Amino acid sequence: MVGLGVTGAAVARALMAHGHDVVAADDAPGPAPRAAADDLGLDLAAAPTDDELAALVAAAEAVLPAPGLPARHPLFALARVAGVPVLSEFDLASWWDDRPLLAITGTDGKTTVTTLVREMLVASGMVAVAVGNTPVPLVAAIDDPATDVFVVEASSFRLEHSQRFAPAVGTWLNFAPDHLDSHPDLTSYEAAKAGIWRDQSADQVAVGNADDPVVARHLAGARARHVTFGLAADADFQLVGGAAPGGRLTGPVAGHGDVVEIARVEELGRALPHDIANGLAAAATALAGGASAEGVRRGLLEFRGLPHRVALVGEAGGVRFYDDSKATTPHAAATAIAGFESVVLIAGGRNKGLDLTKLVESAASIRAVVAIGEAAPQVAAAFDGVRPVTRAGSMDEAVRVAVDVARPGDAVLLSPGCASFDWYGSYGERGDDFARVVREVTGASEVPQRGPA
Repeated sequence: MVGLGVTGAAVARALMAHGHDVVAADDAPGPAPRAAADDLGLDLAAAPTDDELAALVAAAEAVLPAPGLPARHPLFALARVAGVPVLSEFDLASWWDDRPLLAITGTDGKTTVTTLVREMLVASGMVAVAVGNTPVPLVAAIDDPATDVFVVEASSFRLEHSQRFAPAVGTWLNFAPDHLDSHPDLTSYEAAKAGIWRDQSADQVAVGNADDPVVARHLAGARARHVTFGLAADADFQLVGGAAPGGRLTGPVAGHGDVVEIARVEELGRALPHDIANGLAAAATALAGGASAEGVRRGLLEFRGLPHRVALVGEAGGVRFYDDSKATTPHAAATAIAGFESVVLIAGGRNKGLDLTKLVESAASIRAVVAIGEAAPQVAAAFDGVRPVTRAGSMDEAVRVAVDVARPGDAVLLSPGCASFDWYGSYGERGDDFARVVREVTGASEVPQRGPA
């Protein structure tokens, strides 16, 4: 094991439970990895040199890197030279357990769709858990014999090192540049995502976004049975009649005729375009995984979204304030911006090696920009001559500037397009701080976190 965080510790524990000897290393072991090593009774190689790491790799039967370990890390070259396979927790789980896996990947929306699919399955009477790129790793979840099906949030970091991953249903939501600070290039990132379908057989299901050209291209070559969803394209699961009230989410449901209405737009708790796309993807995935039509409908109608994803946190003076701190890529931010007619955008943070000029593609909906964090100069440069930009040195200043600029009917949207690690420990901390300042500056009452109806 290289990296003894939450997943690394779970993998080490699982390997030991199955009779394997484990050697752990960590480049910068803080209190948590050291405590995990003590708890497991492992000797922890702390910040090993390249020579020390080479010796550990050469003596191993396999190497399991922590998710997100950058491709430039010497571990991978050392493993290639030594001929030692690199595995992921998905490989271990597939060896030890044969219960169905419904896996979801994509640049944006993975957690939301994973959560929604799980709720649809539970509403259908199944025992389902959400695992993977969540607080519960898959190798830990398989210890519970009561679970019927695992809904796996499959990040590119886990997929790229999986030697064989063949979920019963594999869903690819979308593709846009991301994690170029960890993957060597965009081609490698795309190849990692494509691993969702690589090992599937003809009797399994590949669910893909018909509106996304990269996803559609890979779906065409997938061996599994193809199921599509989309808003613009002609798809198996699609929106009929538009995103306004009266629009219908439709799709094929076994035993209910060829194509049936799953839900109406006005019935949904959240109905921005990306919410509808997520709902269609979740319906396709859950139905392929054994959910009932009634369970899918109930899951859609009861879902109110997750925190920090276009979540309304306050309203004052005719202006609504939305926390979309989870939007850590320009693609995610642009998707959120497209759901509003007039936006005062707060963007910036720590860039992940991505092209922030992509934010300008949403400029039609943007009236003004407040640039924050390390990437503030890049955000300002992207909008130079396109929209007025003000730089802010703190979240307090950013919200105050946005309040001064905003007009009745505007949405003040924190959708950074960047990671949070310049000012905050997580995107959640950033979103919470934004909500705090909104309440302090505007006097708005705290509201349940949810998107616009």
